[in-house]
Amino acid sequence: MNLLAVKQRFGIIGRSQKLDQALDKALRVAGTEMTVLITGESGVGKEVFSRIIHSLSPRKHNNFIAVNTGAIPSGTINSELFGHKKGAFTGATTDRKGYFETVDSGTIFLDEIGEMPIDTQAYLLRVLESGEYLPVGESKPRKTDVRVIAATNVSLEENIKSGRFREDLYYRLNTINIQVPALRDRPEDIYMLFRKFAVDFAEKYRSEPIHLDEKSRQILEQYTWPGNIRELKNVAEQISVLAEDRFVDAEQLVRIVPNLLNRNLPMLHSSRNKGGNGNDFQEREILYKLLFDMKNDLNDLKGLVFELIKDNNLRVNDLSGVRTLLSSPPESVIGNRNTENGYIRKNSDAEREEFNYPRAEYNPPSENYRKNQPIILHSDSTEGNFAETEDLDEELSLMEMEKRFIKKALIKHRGKRKDAAEELGISERTLYRKIKEYELADKF
Repeated sequence: MNLLAVKQRFGIIGRSQKLDQALDKALRVAGTEMTVLITGESGVGKEVFSRIIHSLSPRKHNNFIAVNTGAIPSGTINSELFGHKKGAFTGATTDRKGYFETVDSGTIFLDEIGEMPIDTQAYLLRVLESGEYLPVGESKPRKTDVRVIAATNVSLEENIKSGRFREDLYYRLNTINIQVPALRDRPEDIYMLFRKFAVDFAEKYRSEPIHLDEKSRQILEQYTWPGNIRELKNVAEQISVLAEDRFVDAEQLVRIVPNLLNRNLPMLHSSRNKGGNGNDFQEREILYKLLFDMKNDLNDLKGLVFELIKDNNLRVNDLSGVRTLLSSPPESVIGNRNTENGYIRKNSDAEREEFNYPRAEYNPPSENYRKNQPIILHSDSTEGNFAETEDLDEELSLMEMEKRFIKKALIKHRGKRKDAAEELGISERTLYRKIKEYELADKF
């Protein structure tokens, strides 16, 4: 059966490539007896995929049951799944068959498997490995032939790290993994689904189907839909009932469902939070971006130095850092000059690949070329290196510095004390006093 036939049979609407990939994997695994783990956010339709797998499997004529393990209290879940014997606990007045017994030879869909208690996980692992289980209060194991399809909307890897899920059970369940895409990852399907829901509600409430203008469609497609298809269906029902006109514009749409303008931007959370998959990745992404920006700034600085040396035909003598830059320019130099900043912009290999930047060819100057260029940095030491310390003979007292500045200002303005005072930022009277104090009157 091809994808189009499956979509028509099970009422699946959408042309997203990610959706088609998930459906194709479900079709390929349906005819086997392999255990399947379906992952995806709440409301994406994981149960629909489990029914597709069962309906196209050799067990299609046998029983199918969907069990939300997260909704069953931990004190009764073992009894619900595996049954119990009369008198096993208070209130057990009769023997009871569990789901694994009632759907023998069929398929059981265990939704929200990440919420299953640890002790129940041990029971389930035994069923998956040997086909045996123990009803509560019974010592003799029973056999069952059930295909298990599990689903979760949380990260089981994170649950393993926090001790809430058995690692051996995870690898036993995750034989085949089907990732159902979130609605925000298939924006091309949003309006198609909305139209389907609008027609269904029009028939239900005996009214004309609603229509959206172009701007309203954009609002739907730009919303992040944290509740996925379930939330979209609720929005379609609200608009079908509350809209005054059958043609809904953006203003009326937002008035009925104002939260459609929310963008639900991601926030950083601790990875210890329940179901916190992807939070560590968000933090790392911010750190990586910061590091890449720092690297780009450093490359820009190196590029500027390189350009100054190259454009001015300068030669560097015995200064290892600059000589290295001259003989080997920054690793990501390309031949495009940034006209905005006035120097060459550096890009990584990944950036070149993404934007198709040309790779610059750089040939270091020959030794003869270097010898003929002026030396801008030179060491007088015999070893060709700078001394570790440098002695300064000049006096660094404030009085000497003040005297030096006054002399420079008077020389610059050829003895015109008014102009010199303005240059120094002091009054002319103060300048006269300083000239007398430093005995400069006879010199200017």
